[in-house]
Formats: sequence, C-alpha cells, structure tokens
Amino acid sequence: MTIQEFQTTLFSTAQENGFTDVEMYYEKKEVFGCQVYKGEIDQYEIAEDGGVSFRGVFNGKMGYAYSEKTDETSIPFLIQNAKENAVLMNDENVEELFAGNSEYDKRSFFSTSLTEVSIQEKIQFIKDVEKELYAIDPRIIATDYCSIRTVSETKYLVNNKGLSLNDQMNFLYVMVEAIVKDGEETKTSFEFKITKDFKDLKAKEIAKKAAEEALSQLGSRSIESKDYPVLLRNDAAANLLATFSSNFSAENTQAGISSLKDKLGKQIASEMISIVDDPFLEDGLASRNFDSEGVASKKLTLVESGVLQSLLHNQKTAKKDQTETTGHAHKDSYKTAVKVGPSNLYIEPSDVQFEDLVAGIDEGILITNLSGLHSGANQVSGDFSLAANGFFIKAGKVQYPVNLMTIAGNFYQLLKDVEKISSDLTFPLSPIGSPSLLIKSLSVTVE
Repeated sequence: MTIQEFQTTLFSTAQENGFTDVEMYYEKKEVFGCQVYKGEIDQYEIAEDGGVSFRGVFNGKMGYAYSEKTDETSIPFLIQNAKENAVLMNDENVEELFAGNSEYDKRSFFSTSLTEVSIQEKIQFIKDVEKELYAIDPRIIATDYCSIRTVSETKYLVNNKGLSLNDQMNFLYVMVEAIVKDGEETKTSFEFKITKDFKDLKAKEIAKKAAEEALSQLGSRSIESKDYPVLLRNDAAANLLATFSSNFSAENTQAGISSLKDKLGKQIASEMISIVDDPFLEDGLASRNFDSEGVASKKLTLVESGVLQSLLHNQKTAKKDQTETTGHAHKDSYKTAVKVGPSNLYIEPSDVQFEDLVAGIDEGILITNLSGLHSGANQVSGDFSLAANGFFIKAGKVQYPVNLMTIAGNFYQLLKDVEKISSDLTFPLSPIGSPSLLIKSLSVTVE
C-alpha cells in the first residue's frame, strides 16, 4: 500500500465515521551515524523512523492520533483514537485545517550529491579527521566524540480541503570534541561543520580548529571578579538566544510565560539588533517551503532596529490575537500536536570582522562557551547565571584563558546593551543562530 493509497482509504473511512475536516501528515527520517575512537569504529547507526499523524474534526472538536505503520490495520486504530481524543478536548478554540496558499516558494533543500556519498567514504573521512587531530600536538590525548552523521527527511501533508504538499531536505554534519592535557590541566573543545556538499569538507581543517580551540585554553589564570565588557562569541551567543527563543512564540505570550507579552511596537533591544526568521536558508537545519499546517513559508522580521515587530504564530494563536498566521506552525515529529516554532531564527550580522571587535576592547572578557543553559536561565524573567569558559582581553588583544567563570545578567537587558555586532553568523548544530555580540557590561565571577 503506497502512502497515497493509505491516505485515500484513511480519509474515506474517517468521513464514513463522522469526521468532517481531515488531514494526514506523513514523515520519514533516514539517519546514518558513525563515531570513531583511536582509529576504530566506536558507534555505528543506520536507522529509519517515520509514521503518520491524523487529525480531524469530530462533533465540532479536533482529534489527534498517530501510528508508525501505514497499512490497512492502522486506519481503524487512527480513527478510533482520534475520536476518543476529540471527546476529551476542552479547548473552545477549534483548530482549523488550512486549504492552502495560492503560491508557494518551491525551493530545494535536498542535495542529490550527498546521497551518492558511500558509507565507506564517510567512515574514512571521520577516521582521517581523528588521525589529523592526533598528529597536531602530543598534548591531544583523546576525543569525547569524533563523529559524522547524515540526516534525510521527507514530509507529506494533505487534507480534504484541497491541500497537498511535500518537502524534502538532507544535510551532513561532523562533530569533534578534543581532549588536551598538559601536566594536571585538562581542557576540551567542540568543533562542528554542517554541509550539503561532502566535497566541501576538509579533514585537516576541522582537526586544526578543534585542536587550536582546546590547546588555547591551557594555562588558564584567575582575574578579578567584577563587571566587564563581554564579547559573546557567535556560538555562545547563539546558544543563549536559543535558550530564550521560545519567548518569541505567541503561544507563550498568550499563556503568560513570555516577557514579550504586550511588547509589540516597543523597543526591546539595542537599535543594532534585528532578529529574523528565514525558512529559505540554503544550509539551514529547519529550512522549509511550508509549515506544519501547510501555510506557505516566508521570511519574517521579528525585531527590527531593536523594536519588536512580530511574534511567531500558527493559525490558532493568530485567531486568538486577531491577526494572521506567520507560517510558524510546528510539529516536533509526526507523534506530536501542532504547536508554534521557528524555522531558522537568528540575529542579523553586520559587516564588522570579529577581530575588529576584539581590537576595540580596552579590558574585557571573550566568552567562548556557556553551560547550564537550562538550569541557570529563567526563560520567563530572562535572568541567567551561567558557567562560562573564555579569555581575558587587554588593550585590544586576547591575553590568556580564564579559570572557570560565572556570568550573570538578564537576557532582555543584554539585548539592550549590545554595542557592536560581528559578521560571523553561525548556527551551532541548531536552527537558532547569531554572530558575535559585544555587550556593554556583565557581572563576571571567577573561581
């Protein structure tokens, strides 16, 4: 039974059982992963996951159900479970199925050449990365992980209101965490590379970056605990933004768990800050032509010159706020209900080089890594107190690594205190990205 035959039978059976509007969402994910340790394969994975979700209106209420199987035996299961789910729904705002837009940007996020790369080539490449890493310096003693992974996703969304859409994307990424030791001091580093072009990967280049990052942290010293100007490197800034990105969801403002409630049209950040959500980034991890309700994707400006211009909406939240959906309905997988979520959300970069930001700092701190982002950050208030790794800057030059630090502040105040932005936009294995940000001042406590 093809997925199209399954869908036809599902819809006709559902309507015979009292459903009016009906929808099917199909998802398939194929994954290959390999991790090596000292020249040998340490972990190996070939997996295929997927299934269908069904939703439909029964007695005026929306019911949900999902199944990993797409055969005839799954159809009565889906219909019965969706019925039971609809009866239990207490939400007065009934979700509506979308009939479709008149036009869609039919962009391709799928690389055929990536599918032609053999498993043997991928394994050899990650072995080469590890080999190059160990050759750089004898103080490199091991890796926490040295892995390569490819992911391919296919999505199909169809309803009885005329909607029929499909999307496909794939990507490859390499991750390396190097461990270095000098005397009693041990440090680690994290390096990654995301691409759709296998030929773009250079084993020596990835190994060199991982090694330099780890080795640069050796010889850490203590400094005075006080308020410093702080340069958040792009990956650290992106991870901090990701921690608070859910506050841009209208779902959260309506639930009263976002500080951005009632802030539309108001200044929430420095005039230098603009935040956009772009579903059409060529190498984006969440690029798409339509959202999980079938609404055509479009680039959205959330913050422009520091002013909050929009929130992320699906149809349900838009109706409640008496506005239009922004095309940000989101399902984590076929097993979950429709929520609100970003595509590729990021702070827009400038044309200023990272080195120029460093050169302009008389005395300050460069933060390269943050940890404890979930336990040490209050997403509602914006307050955070986070463990950090980084370097002391003096007279426009990076001087030396600093012992483990704790930085504390408020995310919304931090946005207002951004003085300069770099050109080095990055997405650290996430659909949330940022360039490096120079912050006027943050509290820095050093152990």
